[in-house]
This record gives sequence, C-alpha cells and structure tokens, in this order.
Amino acid sequence: MLIRYFAAAQAATGMNEETLLHAGPISINDLREQLTALHPVSASEHTPPLGELLKRCSFLRNEVVLRDLAADLDPEDVVDVLPPFAGG
Repeated sequence: MLIRYFAAAQAATGMNEETLLHAGPISINDLREQLTALHPVSASEHTPPLGELLKRCSFLRNEVVLRDLAADLDPEDVVDVLPPFAGG
C-alpha cells in the first residue's frame, strides 16, 4: 500500500510517501494506528506528531474521498493523507 503525505503530514513524517506491506485488507482506523506507531515523533519541531494530525485528516483512496473509516483498504491501494488546509 502506498501512503502519500501532504502538507503538515509530510512535515511530521519527513517524507512524501512510503510503502507499507499488508497481507490482507485493513481499515483506515487500523492504518492510523500503524502510522502513529511508525511515526511517534514529528520530524519537524514546528509540526505536531503524526498521531495528533491523523485525528483531523481526510483520506483519499485511489484519489477518491474515503468517508467510511471502517472501509477496507487493499494492499494495492494508494492512500493520500490530507491534513486540514488553511487559506484558499
């Protein structure tokens, strides 16, 4: 599964994207727990840890908004992590 980070999530992880290997489907809630464990400390002193950000993030699965956080994600999915954006 390819995870792509944007804005503050990118700053918190210090990376644009990463690949996670899963044998089967997982939910966004499970993914959030895994990402929080992988990135317990922010890579930026000006950005909260990823675990704090994920509570307010939106998610896209294969470029489509994912509203059901219990929906299964497949290992070949691309998940975008989008923190709230300010401005217009």
